[in-house]
Amino acid sequence: MESQLGLIQNSFLTQYTNWVYEALDELPHNFTITDPCVSGHPIVFVSNGFLKMCGYSRDDVIGRNGRMFQGPKTNRRSVMEIREAIREERESQVSLLNYRRDGRPFWMLFHMSPVFGEDGRVIHFVAVQVPIVRRRVVCSGSGFVGKSGEVCDHGFNSGEVLMGACRREVCSDSAGGLGRGLVFDNVVDSDEGAEVEDACEASEIEKQKASATTSNILSVLAHYSELTGRSVSGSRCRSHGTGLLCSALKISLGRIKQSFVLIEPHLSNMPIVYASDSFLKLTGYARHEVLGCSHIFLSGLDTDTSTSSKVNGRIHAGQPCTVRLLNYRKDRTAFWSILHVSPVRNASGKIAYFVEVHAKEDEKEQAGNVSSPKSKHLSVVGAVKVAVRSLSMGPGASKS
Repeated sequence: MESQLGLIQNSFLTQYTNWVYEALDELPHNFTITDPCVSGHPIVFVSNGFLKMCGYSRDDVIGRNGRMFQGPKTNRRSVMEIREAIREERESQVSLLNYRRDGRPFWMLFHMSPVFGEDGRVIHFVAVQVPIVRRRVVCSGSGFVGKSGEVCDHGFNSGEVLMGACRREVCSDSAGGLGRGLVFDNVVDSDEGAEVEDACEASEIEKQKASATTSNILSVLAHYSELTGRSVSGSRCRSHGTGLLCSALKISLGRIKQSFVLIEPHLSNMPIVYASDSFLKLTGYARHEVLGCSHIFLSGLDTDTSTSSKVNGRIHAGQPCTVRLLNYRKDRTAFWSILHVSPVRNASGKIAYFVEVHAKEDEKEQAGNVSSPKSKHLSVVGAVKVAVRSLSMGPGASKS
Protein backbone atom coordinates (compact mmCIF):
# COMPACT_ATOMS: atom_id res chain seq x y z
CA MET A 1 0.00 0.00 0.00
CA GLU A 2 1.41 3.32 -1.08
CA SER A 3 2.25 6.09 1.38
CA GLN A 4 1.98 9.76 0.42
CA LEU A 5 5.72 9.76 -0.29
CA GLY A 6 5.28 6.69 -2.49
CA LEU A 7 2.56 8.44 -4.48
CA ILE A 8 4.85 11.42 -4.98
CA GLN A 9 7.73 9.24 -6.15
CA ASN A 10 5.47 7.33 -8.51
CA SER A 11 4.29 10.65 -9.90
CA PHE A 12 7.66 10.80 -11.66
CA LEU A 13 8.79 7.22 -11.96
CA THR A 14 5.65 6.07 -13.80
CA GLN A 15 6.01 8.84 -16.37
CA TYR A 16 9.77 9.31 -16.83
CA THR A 17 12.96 7.30 -16.48
CA ASN A 18 15.17 7.65 -13.40
CA TRP A 19 17.58 9.75 -15.45
CA VAL A 20 15.12 12.65 -15.45
CA TYR A 21 16.14 13.61 -11.90
CA GLU A 22 19.78 14.05 -12.89
CA ALA A 23 18.85 15.96 -16.04
CA LEU A 24 16.56 18.35 -14.17
CA ASP A 25 19.12 18.83 -11.38
CA GLU A 26 21.65 20.01 -13.95
CA LEU A 27 19.40 22.84 -15.12
CA PRO A 28 20.36 26.22 -13.59
CA HIS A 29 16.77 27.47 -13.42
CA ASN A 30 14.46 28.13 -10.47
CA PHE A 31 11.39 25.91 -10.80
CA THR A 32 9.05 23.41 -9.19
CA ILE A 33 6.88 20.64 -10.65
CA THR A 34 3.53 19.76 -9.06
CA ASP A 35 1.04 16.92 -9.50
CA PRO A 36 -2.68 17.86 -9.45
CA CYS A 37 -3.64 14.17 -9.31
CA VAL A 38 -2.13 13.62 -5.86
CA SER A 39 -4.10 14.85 -2.87
CA GLY A 40 -3.18 18.43 -1.99
CA HIS A 41 -1.58 19.17 -5.39
CA PRO A 42 1.93 18.76 -3.91
CA ILE A 43 5.34 19.67 -5.24
CA VAL A 44 6.95 16.50 -6.61
CA PHE A 45 10.20 18.05 -7.87
CA VAL A 46 12.13 21.18 -6.91
CA SER A 47 15.25 22.51 -8.60
CA ASN A 48 18.50 23.31 -6.82
CA GLY A 49 18.24 26.90 -8.01
CA PHE A 50 14.84 27.33 -6.39
CA LEU A 51 16.08 25.89 -3.08
CA LYS A 52 19.06 28.26 -3.10
CA MET A 53 16.82 31.22 -3.91
CA CYS A 54 14.33 30.51 -1.13
CA GLY A 55 16.60 28.98 1.53
CA TYR A 56 14.67 25.72 1.90
CA SER A 57 15.94 22.14 1.82
CA ARG A 58 14.45 19.58 -0.53
CA ASP A 59 12.79 17.75 2.36
CA ASP A 60 11.11 21.01 3.40
CA VAL A 61 9.45 21.40 0.01
CA ILE A 62 8.66 17.99 -1.51
CA GLY A 63 5.09 16.99 -0.72
CA ARG A 64 4.02 20.53 0.20
CA ASN A 65 1.67 22.82 -1.69
CA GLY A 66 3.05 25.97 -3.32
CA ARG A 67 1.02 28.06 -0.88
CA MET A 68 3.85 27.58 1.62
CA PHE A 69 5.81 30.36 -0.09
CA GLN A 70 3.03 32.94 0.20
CA GLY A 71 2.76 35.45 3.02
CA PRO A 72 0.78 38.40 4.36
CA LYS A 73 1.71 40.75 1.50
CA THR A 74 1.12 38.24 -1.32
CA ASN A 75 -1.48 39.69 -3.67
CA ARG A 76 -4.73 37.69 -3.54
CA ARG A 77 -5.62 38.63 -7.11
CA SER A 78 -2.40 37.12 -8.38
CA VAL A 79 -3.12 33.93 -6.44
CA MET A 80 -6.63 33.78 -7.91
CA GLU A 81 -5.19 34.18 -11.41
CA ILE A 82 -2.98 31.15 -10.80
CA ARG A 83 -5.93 29.14 -9.48
CA GLU A 84 -8.02 30.03 -12.52
CA ALA A 85 -5.18 28.95 -14.80
CA ILE A 86 -5.03 25.61 -13.01
CA ARG A 87 -8.79 25.29 -13.33
CA GLU A 88 -8.66 26.04 -17.05
CA GLU A 89 -5.46 24.02 -17.56
CA ARG A 90 -3.60 26.81 -19.33
CA GLU A 91 -0.40 28.83 -19.02
CA SER A 92 -0.21 31.76 -16.63
CA GLN A 93 2.39 34.45 -16.05
CA VAL A 94 2.05 36.85 -13.11
CA SER A 95 4.28 38.96 -10.89
CA LEU A 96 4.12 37.52 -7.39
CA LEU A 97 5.45 38.44 -3.97
CA ASN A 98 6.73 35.33 -2.19
CA TYR A 99 8.70 34.75 1.00
CA ARG A 100 11.97 33.02 1.72
CA ARG A 101 12.39 30.61 4.60
CA ASP A 102 13.78 33.39 6.83
CA GLY A 103 10.66 35.48 6.17
CA ARG A 104 12.19 37.96 3.73
CA PRO A 105 9.85 38.87 0.85
CA PHE A 106 10.96 39.05 -2.76
CA TRP A 107 9.30 39.81 -6.10
CA MET A 108 9.41 37.23 -8.86
CA LEU A 109 7.84 36.46 -12.21
CA PHE A 110 5.80 33.26 -11.83
CA HIS A 111 5.32 31.35 -15.08
CA MET A 112 3.20 28.18 -14.90
CA SER A 113 2.55 25.70 -17.70
CA PRO A 114 0.59 22.41 -17.79
CA VAL A 115 2.19 19.13 -18.89
CA PHE A 116 -0.15 16.85 -20.85
CA GLY A 117 0.05 13.09 -21.19
CA GLU A 118 -0.69 11.14 -24.36
CA ASP A 119 -4.32 10.70 -23.32
CA GLY A 120 -4.81 14.46 -22.96
CA ARG A 121 -4.80 14.53 -19.17
CA VAL A 122 -2.79 17.10 -17.26
CA ILE A 123 -0.24 15.09 -15.31
CA HIS A 124 1.96 17.90 -13.96
CA PHE A 125 2.34 21.66 -13.80
CA VAL A 126 5.75 23.28 -14.28
CA ALA A 127 6.19 26.53 -12.34
CA VAL A 128 9.20 28.69 -13.23
CA GLN A 129 10.22 31.52 -10.90
CA VAL A 130 12.35 34.37 -12.28
CA PRO A 131 13.43 36.98 -9.69
CA ILE A 132 12.53 40.50 -10.79
CA VAL A 133 15.82 42.41 -10.94
CA ARG A 134 15.68 45.96 -9.69
CA ARG A 135 18.13 48.87 -9.40
CA ARG A 136 17.89 52.43 -8.13
CA VAL A 137 18.17 55.04 -10.87
CA VAL A 138 18.89 58.75 -10.31
CA CYS A 139 17.99 61.40 -12.86
CA SER A 140 20.32 64.42 -12.83
CA GLY A 141 19.80 67.22 -15.31
CA SER A 142 19.47 65.84 -18.85
CA GLY A 143 20.86 62.41 -18.06
CA PHE A 144 20.46 59.51 -15.65
CA VAL A 145 22.93 58.50 -12.99
CA GLY A 146 23.19 54.83 -12.03
CA LYS A 147 24.21 53.42 -8.66
CA SER A 148 27.86 53.90 -9.60
CA GLY A 149 27.28 57.60 -10.25
CA GLU A 150 27.87 57.27 -14.00
CA VAL A 151 25.69 59.47 -16.19
CA CYS A 152 23.66 57.84 -18.96
CA ASP A 153 23.28 60.54 -21.59
CA HIS A 154 20.32 58.97 -23.34
CA GLY A 155 18.58 56.99 -20.64
CA PHE A 156 20.05 53.91 -18.98
CA ASN A 157 23.53 52.52 -18.65
CA SER A 158 22.98 48.92 -19.64
CA GLY A 159 25.88 47.83 -17.45
CA GLU A 160 24.42 49.34 -14.29
CA VAL A 161 20.66 49.60 -14.71
CA LEU A 162 18.37 46.59 -15.18
CA MET A 163 14.75 47.48 -15.68
CA GLY A 164 12.56 45.61 -13.26
CA ALA A 165 9.44 47.48 -12.70
CA CYS A 166 8.42 48.49 -9.26
CA ARG A 167 6.48 51.50 -10.57
CA ARG A 168 7.33 53.63 -7.55
CA GLU A 169 8.68 57.03 -8.55
CA VAL A 170 9.76 59.80 -6.18
CA CYS A 171 10.26 63.30 -7.57
CA SER A 172 12.30 65.49 -5.25
CA ASP A 173 13.14 68.57 -7.35
CA SER A 174 10.45 70.70 -5.73
CA ALA A 175 11.30 69.61 -2.21
CA GLY A 176 15.09 69.59 -2.32
CA GLY A 177 16.02 71.76 -5.27
CA LEU A 178 17.49 70.94 -8.64
CA GLY A 179 20.84 69.97 -7.15
CA ARG A 180 19.35 66.84 -5.55
CA GLY A 181 17.83 65.59 -8.81
CA LEU A 182 15.02 63.11 -9.40
CA VAL A 183 15.08 59.66 -7.81
CA PHE A 184 13.25 56.82 -9.57
CA ASP A 185 12.97 53.96 -7.07
CA ASN A 186 12.29 51.52 -9.90
CA VAL A 187 14.01 48.80 -8.18
CA VAL A 188 14.28 49.04 -4.46
CA ASP A 189 15.30 45.61 -3.26
CA SER A 190 12.79 44.29 -0.75
CA ASP A 191 15.64 42.50 1.06
CA GLU A 192 16.87 45.93 2.15
CA GLY A 193 13.67 46.79 3.96
CA ALA A 194 11.76 48.48 1.17
CA GLU A 195 8.00 48.55 1.18
CA VAL A 196 6.44 45.69 -0.77
CA GLU A 197 2.87 46.88 -1.19
CA ASP A 198 3.46 48.35 -4.65
CA ALA A 199 3.05 45.77 -7.40
CA CYS A 200 6.10 45.01 -9.51
CA GLU A 201 6.07 44.25 -13.20
CA ALA A 202 8.65 42.07 -14.87
CA SER A 203 10.61 43.35 -17.83
CA GLU A 204 10.20 41.86 -21.30
CA ILE A 205 13.61 40.23 -20.91
CA GLU A 206 12.47 38.49 -17.73
CA LYS A 207 9.24 37.36 -19.38
CA GLN A 208 11.17 35.94 -22.33
CA LYS A 209 13.55 34.21 -19.94
CA ALA A 210 10.62 32.56 -18.11
CA SER A 211 9.10 31.33 -21.38
CA ALA A 212 12.43 29.99 -22.65
CA THR A 213 13.10 28.25 -19.33
CA THR A 214 9.68 26.59 -19.43
CA SER A 215 10.30 25.34 -22.95
CA ASN A 216 13.66 23.94 -21.87
CA ILE A 217 12.12 22.03 -18.94
CA LEU A 218 9.30 20.68 -21.11
CA SER A 219 11.88 19.44 -23.62
CA VAL A 220 13.69 17.51 -20.88
CA LEU A 221 10.43 15.98 -19.62
CA ALA A 222 9.38 15.05 -23.15
CA HIS A 223 12.72 13.35 -23.85
CA TYR A 224 12.74 11.22 -20.69
CA SER A 225 9.05 10.34 -21.05
CA GLU A 226 9.57 8.96 -24.56
CA LEU A 227 12.01 6.42 -23.13
CA THR A 228 9.17 4.95 -21.03
CA GLY A 229 6.67 4.92 -23.89
CA ARG A 230 4.53 7.58 -22.22
CA SER A 231 5.20 10.81 -24.08
CA VAL A 232 4.32 14.17 -22.57
CA SER A 233 3.85 17.54 -24.19
CA GLY A 234 3.20 21.17 -23.38
CA SER A 235 -0.01 21.07 -25.42
CA ARG A 236 -3.00 18.76 -25.37
CA CYS A 237 -3.61 16.38 -28.23
CA ARG A 238 -6.98 17.46 -29.58
CA SER A 239 -7.93 13.93 -30.57
CA HIS A 240 -8.41 13.18 -26.89
CA GLY A 241 -10.59 14.81 -24.30
CA THR A 242 -13.64 12.59 -23.78
CA GLY A 243 -14.02 11.60 -20.17
CA LEU A 244 -11.13 13.76 -18.95
CA LEU A 245 -11.25 15.60 -15.65
CA CYS A 246 -9.93 19.12 -15.38
CA SER A 247 -7.19 19.78 -12.85
CA ALA A 248 -9.42 21.91 -10.62
CA LEU A 249 -11.83 19.00 -10.15
CA LYS A 250 -8.94 16.61 -9.43
CA ILE A 251 -7.67 18.98 -6.74
CA SER A 252 -11.15 19.27 -5.16
CA LEU A 253 -11.61 15.49 -5.22
CA GLY A 254 -8.13 15.07 -3.72
CA ARG A 255 -9.38 16.67 -0.50
CA ILE A 256 -11.74 13.73 0.04
CA LYS A 257 -9.82 11.17 2.08
CA GLN A 258 -12.01 8.07 1.65
CA SER A 259 -11.59 5.28 -0.90
CA PHE A 260 -13.53 5.96 -4.10
CA VAL A 261 -13.35 6.16 -7.87
CA LEU A 262 -15.20 8.27 -10.40
CA ILE A 263 -16.41 6.57 -13.58
CA GLU A 264 -17.59 7.88 -16.94
CA PRO A 265 -20.97 6.18 -17.59
CA HIS A 266 -21.34 7.56 -21.14
CA LEU A 267 -18.47 5.49 -22.57
CA SER A 268 -18.84 1.86 -23.57
CA ASN A 269 -16.57 0.30 -20.95
CA MET A 270 -17.50 2.85 -18.25
CA PRO A 271 -13.84 3.65 -17.49
CA ILE A 272 -12.43 5.05 -14.27
CA VAL A 273 -11.44 8.71 -14.72
CA TYR A 274 -10.39 9.44 -11.14
CA ALA A 275 -9.07 7.27 -8.28
CA SER A 276 -8.51 8.60 -4.77
CA ASP A 277 -5.27 8.09 -2.87
CA SER A 278 -7.10 5.90 -0.34
CA PHE A 279 -8.38 3.67 -3.13
CA LEU A 280 -4.82 3.22 -4.42
CA LYS A 281 -3.61 2.35 -0.92
CA LEU A 282 -6.46 -0.12 -0.47
CA THR A 283 -5.88 -1.94 -3.76
CA GLY A 284 -2.10 -1.60 -4.20
CA TYR A 285 -2.36 -0.19 -7.71
CA ALA A 286 -0.62 2.90 -9.06
CA ARG A 287 -2.79 5.65 -10.50
CA HIS A 288 -1.75 5.11 -14.10
CA GLU A 289 -2.71 1.43 -13.77
CA VAL A 290 -6.25 2.35 -12.73
CA LEU A 291 -7.23 5.26 -14.96
CA GLY A 292 -9.00 4.09 -18.10
CA CYS A 293 -9.77 0.64 -16.69
CA SER A 294 -13.31 -0.66 -16.48
CA HIS A 295 -14.89 0.00 -13.11
CA ILE A 296 -15.13 -3.77 -12.50
CA PHE A 297 -11.40 -4.41 -12.95
CA LEU A 298 -11.06 -5.49 -9.29
CA SER A 299 -13.22 -8.54 -9.98
CA GLY A 300 -11.64 -11.98 -9.82
CA LEU A 301 -12.27 -15.70 -9.92
CA ASP A 302 -14.65 -15.80 -6.95
CA THR A 303 -16.40 -12.48 -7.55
CA ASP A 304 -20.16 -12.95 -7.84
CA THR A 305 -20.97 -12.08 -11.46
CA SER A 306 -24.66 -11.57 -10.69
CA THR A 307 -23.75 -8.85 -8.18
CA SER A 308 -21.48 -7.17 -10.73
CA SER A 309 -24.30 -7.33 -13.29
CA LYS A 310 -26.64 -5.71 -10.76
CA VAL A 311 -24.23 -2.81 -10.34
CA ASN A 312 -23.95 -2.34 -14.13
CA GLY A 313 -27.72 -2.43 -14.47
CA ARG A 314 -28.19 0.28 -11.86
CA ILE A 315 -25.58 2.46 -13.57
CA HIS A 316 -27.34 2.10 -16.95
CA ALA A 317 -30.61 3.00 -15.22
CA GLY A 318 -29.04 6.02 -13.51
CA GLN A 319 -29.85 4.69 -10.04
CA PRO A 320 -27.78 4.20 -6.85
CA CYS A 321 -27.14 0.85 -5.19
CA THR A 322 -25.17 -0.73 -2.34
CA VAL A 323 -23.76 -4.25 -2.52
CA ARG A 324 -21.28 -6.53 -0.76
CA LEU A 325 -18.63 -7.62 -3.25
CA LEU A 326 -15.48 -9.73 -3.22
CA ASN A 327 -12.65 -7.81 -4.88
CA TYR A 328 -8.95 -8.45 -5.51
CA ARG A 329 -5.89 -6.28 -4.91
CA LYS A 330 -2.97 -6.00 -7.30
CA ASP A 331 -1.16 -8.80 -5.43
CA ARG A 332 -4.32 -10.91 -5.97
CA THR A 333 -5.24 -11.04 -2.28
CA ALA A 334 -9.01 -10.92 -1.86
CA PHE A 335 -11.01 -8.56 0.34
CA TRP A 336 -14.69 -7.95 0.96
CA SER A 337 -15.89 -4.47 0.08
CA ILE A 338 -19.15 -2.69 0.82
CA LEU A 339 -19.57 -0.96 -2.52
CA HIS A 340 -21.89 2.01 -2.92
CA VAL A 341 -22.56 3.39 -6.41
CA SER A 342 -24.36 6.69 -6.96
CA PRO A 343 -24.95 9.06 -9.90
CA VAL A 344 -23.34 12.51 -9.79
CA ARG A 345 -25.20 15.25 -11.64
CA ASN A 346 -23.78 18.51 -12.94
CA ALA A 347 -25.30 21.97 -12.42
CA SER A 348 -27.82 21.39 -15.24
CA GLY A 349 -29.12 18.20 -13.60
CA LYS A 350 -27.62 15.74 -16.09
CA ILE A 351 -25.66 12.71 -14.93
CA ALA A 352 -21.98 13.55 -15.45
CA TYR A 353 -20.35 10.69 -13.56
CA PHE A 354 -20.94 7.81 -11.17
CA VAL A 355 -19.03 7.59 -7.93
CA GLU A 356 -18.11 4.21 -6.47
CA VAL A 357 -17.25 4.25 -2.77
CA HIS A 358 -15.28 1.24 -1.51
CA ALA A 359 -15.52 0.60 2.24
CA LYS A 360 -13.40 -2.37 3.32
CA GLU A 361 -15.42 -4.77 5.42
CA ASP A 362 -13.89 -5.53 8.80
CA GLU A 363 -14.39 -8.65 10.84
CA LYS A 364 -17.43 -7.51 12.77
CA GLU A 365 -19.22 -6.57 9.54
CA GLN A 366 -18.83 -9.98 7.91
CA ALA A 367 -22.23 -11.12 9.13
CA GLY A 368 -23.58 -9.33 6.08
CA ASN A 369 -24.63 -6.02 7.60
CA VAL A 370 -24.19 -3.49 4.75
CA SER A 371 -25.80 -0.57 6.54
CA SER A 372 -22.88 0.27 8.89
CA PRO A 373 -20.77 2.11 6.24
CA LYS A 374 -23.84 4.06 5.11
CA SER A 375 -22.79 7.34 6.71
CA LYS A 376 -19.32 7.06 5.15
CA HIS A 377 -20.85 6.39 1.74
CA LEU A 378 -23.20 9.35 1.98
CA SER A 379 -20.47 11.74 3.10
CA VAL A 380 -18.25 10.82 0.16
CA VAL A 381 -21.09 11.02 -2.36
CA GLY A 382 -22.12 14.40 -0.99
CA ALA A 383 -18.59 15.79 -1.19
CA VAL A 384 -18.15 14.55 -4.76
CA LYS A 385 -21.46 16.08 -5.82
CA VAL A 386 -20.51 19.43 -4.33
CA ALA A 387 -17.14 19.39 -6.15
CA VAL A 388 -18.68 18.53 -9.54
CA ARG A 389 -21.60 20.95 -9.31
CA SER A 390 -19.57 23.88 -8.00
CA LEU A 391 -17.07 23.45 -10.82
CA SER A 392 -19.67 23.13 -13.58
CA MET A 393 -21.49 26.28 -12.44
CA GLY A 394 -18.40 28.31 -11.50
CA PRO A 395 -17.04 31.21 -13.55
CA GLY A 396 -13.82 29.41 -14.31
CA ALA A 397 -15.15 26.05 -15.39
CA SER A 398 -12.76 24.08 -17.49
CA LYS A 399 -13.08 24.30 -21.23
CA SER A 400 -11.27 21.04 -21.76
